[in-house]
Amino acid sequence: MLDQPLALFGIKPDYDLDIMSPGQTLAQVTARAMEGLDKVVSQENPDVILVQGDTTTAFCGALTGYYHQIKVGHVEAGLRTGNKYAPFPEEINRCLVGRIADLHFAPTEQARKTLLNEGIAVTNVFVTGNTVIDALLWVRERVRTAPPELPKGLIESTTGQQIILVTGHRRENFGSGFANICHAIREIADSFVNVAFVYPVHLNPNVREPVNRILGGHPRIHLLEPLSYAPFIWLMDRSTIVLTDSGGVQEEAPSLGKPVLVMRETTERPEGIAAGNALVVGVQRERIADGLRLLLCDPERRGMMAAVNNPYGDGLAARRIVDILKARRGILGTRGSN
Repeated sequence: MLDQPLALFGIKPDYDLDIMSPGQTLAQVTARAMEGLDKVVSQENPDVILVQGDTTTAFCGALTGYYHQIKVGHVEAGLRTGNKYAPFPEEINRCLVGRIADLHFAPTEQARKTLLNEGIAVTNVFVTGNTVIDALLWVRERVRTAPPELPKGLIESTTGQQIILVTGHRRENFGSGFANICHAIREIADSFVNVAFVYPVHLNPNVREPVNRILGGHPRIHLLEPLSYAPFIWLMDRSTIVLTDSGGVQEEAPSLGKPVLVMRETTERPEGIAAGNALVVGVQRERIADGLRLLLCDPERRGMMAAVNNPYGDGLAARRIVDILKARRGILGTRGSN
């Protein structure tokens, strides 16, 4: 899945740690990432290590930097739900990265305040916006100029219909959570003949089994293989509503003027909720279905959610981060110091 965005942005990795294998545990991912990163860092001896987000590999990158007494910068810093099991394991990953990092690139003022409340020095926290918005805006202009290749028949089968784009992959929703999500989607698809659901299905078998079993074969539910970034953004740009349990999508959709229903019990991105971009509907069938009905039957409500300005960035986050690193060039290479 990573090969797709790498190709889009013209990025060729210098190293492939090759840590993925079927059915591996989080402990195995962590051990393999740590071992692989340790070798790379020992060979390259960088002055600073940048880690982005809240993945297990981001945590491993930060911990490897600490073990080598190398400065660590955290991109997308300061996101919290306050529940260490939601999202799992991302909440603990970002909390641990936050304790290790030397430079914290917060996407919003709220994230900055969270870090300061945790005791991070004000001189080490910077509000930059989020790099995900940089990428989104760059790709949006490309796909509006030259539409990407899409799955065969998708445009024809959704013409004249309101498109609901679905993404779902969170570990904490495995099992009954995904069953509830799928039953809610099918309920709405049965009730609204002018609505088409488009769902690029994650490769994890814990996602694919209930999705294919419950949603497969419905004429207005289109289950796709994972999309590369460009066709995904093209599809989001043409959707009416976005239904997701993803963190990044909660930031991307508002930049395209799309209302978001968040299929989680809590979110580390409260700015979108406060601004009116998004609603949390949890993972109960009734709440998800009711949220979809609310927006499908109330164009004025949808319009209000779509018109809110995106609080997550203006597309210049990467430039700000680079400028900060340049300004601190003289101290980044000072190992083991504060």
